[in-house]
Amino acid sequence: MESDSFFPVLGGEFEDSVFEERARPREPEPPPAYSPKRCESQWFYEETEGKDIVEILTIKKFRGDLAYRQQEFQKALQEYSSCFELLSPTNFAMRRDVQEGQARCLTRLGRHTEALEIAEKLENGATNSDHLTTVLYLQLTIYSGLKNIEKIILCLQKLISLHHFNPWNWAKLAEAYLSLGLALSASLASSQKENSFTSSDQQFQAPFPPPKRDPSLHFSKPLNGNSRFYMGTSSSCIQQSGNCLSDVGPAALETPFHPAFHSWAPTVWAGTQMKACASFVRARLLLQLTQSQQTSFALEKNFKAQEEIEARIKGFGFEEGTLQLISEVMKEDLIPEKIKDEVHAEVKCVGSEALTALTC
Repeated sequence: MESDSFFPVLGGEFEDSVFEERARPREPEPPPAYSPKRCESQWFYEETEGKDIVEILTIKKFRGDLAYRQQEFQKALQEYSSCFELLSPTNFAMRRDVQEGQARCLTRLGRHTEALEIAEKLENGATNSDHLTTVLYLQLTIYSGLKNIEKIILCLQKLISLHHFNPWNWAKLAEAYLSLGLALSASLASSQKENSFTSSDQQFQAPFPPPKRDPSLHFSKPLNGNSRFYMGTSSSCIQQSGNCLSDVGPAALETPFHPAFHSWAPTVWAGTQMKACASFVRARLLLQLTQSQQTSFALEKNFKAQEEIEARIKGFGFEEGTLQLISEVMKEDLIPEKIKDEVHAEVKCVGSEALTALTC
């Protein structure tokens, strides 16, 4: 009987490579120790010879920034101007940054007309609301140096239209309205003294035109579709018994008021106080909404600002019912659940038409 044939067991055969000794993987070498580049103090004052154009521009820009910080404005202006001459026409971001520096230096040097010319160029070249915000803050600085209250109010109104949840701009607007009221009072006293004459036991006073609408209030647009709440003039549009305070005022602060201005000056002063009070109330409401998200020195600054605003509001002497009505109107669009998202989106939602309207 023949022996059974051999059938290899499945899997019983092995490759020789299985028994070969495998080389152990090499351990990775430790990365080199991190060594940050160190720059000496005021390194940008070194010689620029042999450096490329990017380094030269950076050095000149930093020199201008340091000189401005040290309040050497003429020196800073020279550095900014030298940097601007070397900039490529296509380097829009740095050109805008350097031009802003030039305008701020010119403002500090009292050359406001030249600063306004640069600001106008930046405004015309603004392509988004971030650019426009920067220009408005620049114009606000220039007009503050000129003490042009009407232009200050207009700049703040535009800024509030872009950032209507910024409490500090509302507080600045309130202060501007108070300054406008003081200017009206001073002009009234001056006009009464200069234009009142006594002749033959009769007092002669020059004729005067009817009061004009305050030009600083021309930029008044509804906020969130609320017909009772207008940017900048919101406080004058608080409806009480179906009526609003009359928005009347001089055509320009530089123009002397007619003697008979005293006949309608109380209405102007009352309206200005109401606008200032409403702006303060809005600022306080916004500070109260943001305090839960703040800590440390930011929270301390918030509380201090609220205390100061509270004192200013009490100084107006309005009745509690009036203050309550103002507060209700000024907080109509302040919904805590929505504010968190809107704070980040408010600038991005400005369309091209609105951007054009703001620059007009």
